[in-house]
Amino acid sequence: MTLLRRIPLPGTGPEDVVADSEGTLYTGLDDGSILAVDVEAATVRSVAHTGGRPLGLHPLPDGRLLVCDAQRGLLRLDPDSGRIDTLLTEVRGERLTCCSNAATAADGTTYVSDSSRRFSLDHWKGDLLEHSGTGRLIRLPPGGEPEVILDGLQFANRVTLAADGSFVTVAETGGYRLRRVHLTGPRAGQADVLTDNLPGFPDNLSTGSDGLIWIAMAAPRDPLLDRLHRFHPVLRKAIWRVPPRFQPDARPTAWALAVDVEGRVVHDMQRGDLHYRMVTSACAVGGRLYLGSLVENALLEIALPS
Repeated sequence: MTLLRRIPLPGTGPEDVVADSEGTLYTGLDDGSILAVDVEAATVRSVAHTGGRPLGLHPLPDGRLLVCDAQRGLLRLDPDSGRIDTLLTEVRGERLTCCSNAATAADGTTYVSDSSRRFSLDHWKGDLLEHSGTGRLIRLPPGGEPEVILDGLQFANRVTLAADGSFVTVAETGGYRLRRVHLTGPRAGQADVLTDNLPGFPDNLSTGSDGLIWIAMAAPRDPLLDRLHRFHPVLRKAIWRVPPRFQPDARPTAWALAVDVEGRVVHDMQRGDLHYRMVTSACAVGGRLYLGSLVENALLEIALPS
């Protein structure tokens, strides 16, 4: 992993970073701002404010952006005017607790992850400790009603589509794996595991122009947390209530993996000396990889391996 540069931002927590068709990067901060980053000119400008906490972003073909706001639900943003429309806040009367990420297929169907039914974003660690398994993947057809197509997920995170649209994948952060739902072919509608037993916590995903799926790895697995998951749920809940200094914590590292459509690891890029931690997004654009973080105040620009 070769660091090209650090791109400072006027705030903290660029949890997701995406690129539109013209190469402009977009990210959201913990103060509710949505920023546009001109990579070549090295300029950053604010395009909107959601009034909540933006997480996953997804560029649409018409230039607008889907914004998953942890507090406000699924939004649609026009970066030119700053107009924000609300698309989804609940499924069958149950509110989205932590709207995390979304992706839209060629037919206009949007797939949305709701990380947990029990814990909001402010208490994401509680979900990982308790291992609640209450995350879900939702399908929102154009003009139709939302439906849950995968349930019982261990902190459902980023959603991405295969380059050919044959399947949709969701990162199961607390399960160390990527789940997949087939959209075409003889297995359409069936779910399976794309890749399992990952060496760290998978966060946001993105599909590159070469079809590789990039996985932002927030931190390496913690042996203590792995052991806790084998304990009784009552004990796991008790651990969540002890002071934070006694709880397992993420080790600082900058890390991204890339897998192919069979789930095989193609690239494994990790550095512990970049003074950058909790990588939650990885976006490949033009031979470069852009990393975002839940806690940092900058993006990292990395050279992609040949």
